[in-house]
Amino acid sequence: MRALVTGGCGFIGSNLSAALISGGHKVVIADDLSGARKDFVNFLKENEEIEFLPACFSSDAVLEKILNKEIDVVFHNAAIPRVSYSVEQPFETTEVNIGRTVKLLETCRNNVKRFIFASSSSVYGGADIMPTPNNHLKSPKSPYAWQKSSIEDIIKIFVSLYDLDAVCLRYFNVFGPGQFGDSAYSTAVSAWCNAIKHDLPLRSDGTGEQTRDMCYIDNVVQANLKAAAYNNRLIGQCLNVACGDRTSNNEILAFMKARYPKIKIINAPSRPGDVMHTQADISETENIISYAPTVRFWEGLERTLAWWNLND
Repeated sequence: MRALVTGGCGFIGSNLSAALISGGHKVVIADDLSGARKDFVNFLKENEEIEFLPACFSSDAVLEKILNKEIDVVFHNAAIPRVSYSVEQPFETTEVNIGRTVKLLETCRNNVKRFIFASSSSVYGGADIMPTPNNHLKSPKSPYAWQKSSIEDIIKIFVSLYDLDAVCLRYFNVFGPGQFGDSAYSTAVSAWCNAIKHDLPLRSDGTGEQTRDMCYIDNVVQANLKAAAYNNRLIGQCLNVACGDRTSNNEILAFMKARYPKIKIINAPSRPGDVMHTQADISETENIISYAPTVRFWEGLERTLAWWNLND
């Protein structure tokens, strides 16, 4: 397989790219480095087989490769992420996350075998059914969630109009090694690990009773590989990628406090656009692409703490 991974120097994209290389596939990464891992240079050196295009995913250099039929499967992970940033910058994030993605899709029609889109559980909004099935009504609560939802919708239109097969993978709260936590928009686990590492207080948003279906990075990589290898058409389906259970922020913070007694926890207001609970029904993902989460939250947390050298 000849794969294009957009955002391939980011947290999810780099893990996926490394797995593709290990599987003997040819990998082209397109990344403008705006959201790259801090150690992306080392990552590329360790994976010299990767062809790296330091450019936006909708740039001419990237689109030419698709037009020349040098790519079989596109793994589209690039985006301006984070709910809170999209609330602050709705125009900028819409222009990139929707406008440029449609340009990429337009080029992919008739030219690639499959388009795999990194969607998000945020499209559900505050779902009233737990676990949430993939056919649950969407109700995005932020520009970011709406952007992901809109791309899902247009992918279904493209699949019906053009020679293009696609699937939308709805990621639930991905975490793991390689995810840095020193940004205001960092996810909770990475931010807390970073705080412990640097003797900073851990921030607890809202009541701390919010729960998340935490999905370790290896599970996300597995879902992408299985979606790429699926023999039949996926016709723009939306599939949940998660573990099917949930853990509260307070549970995680209590664990951290017991493990690292010297840490301090400070309270902060809830983040705008955040929902209270997420939990995925993954039965359709299991049935269609034979996905099965191999690393559950607490094991994944231990692996993540080890990556941060925090297990001592």
